[in-house]
Amino acid sequence: MHARFATMDNAVAEEGWKIVVLTRLSPVFPFTLLNYAYGLTSVSLRDYVLASWAGMMPGTVMYVYLGSLARTGTTSASSRTAAEWALYGVGLVATIGVTLLVTRIARRALAQRIG
Repeated sequence: MHARFATMDNAVAEEGWKIVVLTRLSPVFPFTLLNYAYGLTSVSLRDYVLASWAGMMPGTVMYVYLGSLARTGTTSASSRTAAEWALYGVGLVATIGVTLLVTRIARRALAQRIG
């Protein structure tokens, strides 16, 4: 396990903000453990904060969009036209698709960099 941490620390020392963004993009990594791990590495506070913000933004947008769909669906479902529901559906599929694609890309890039 020490060798794996040393590899991660070296990767973070070289390109800390990229590693932070990639791990924040992927929902596979638990944020609380990442916070602790990055606290042990040599990533700068500035890189950590900015990269965390950028990496968490796509997931945040997706969850807000899903929440707005749930609210729209419960408050005035009967007043929506079929075209509006179709647009909501397309937006939902696109949001989930982009999130899954970004997650897959992030996982591959991180595996190449660390592994």
